[in-house]
Amino acid sequence: MTIKEMISQLGLTLVAGEGGLERKATGGYVGDLLSFVMAHAKEGDVWITVQGHLTSLAVAVMVGISAIILAENVKPDEEVIERSNKEQIPLLISSKNSFELANSLKQCLKQ
Repeated sequence: MTIKEMISQLGLTLVAGEGGLERKATGGYVGDLLSFVMAHAKEGDVWITVQGHLTSLAVAVMVGISAIILAENVKPDEEVIERSNKEQIPLLISSKNSFELANSLKQCLKQ
């Protein structure tokens, strides 16, 4: 499934990283502790977090994350938006909490 398809199915808001909408979503990871994300997330995962700062985007680049979903309407810093556009990693926002998003993402990826 592409990130573009996932956005449509989950009702997410694209904030930045439009150049990466054709990336494939192959799994998901939920976490806010960056060292755990670096150690356990996999390339192609969609990362659900409340960490909307520049270090999170750097971690996403290192791991090969396909997209970041910021839960609970967290708004990213302006420099995160700029870097997301540069790296072409879609940065998305949802009003749902991480638990709800993880469940929805799992169902979406099963299709």
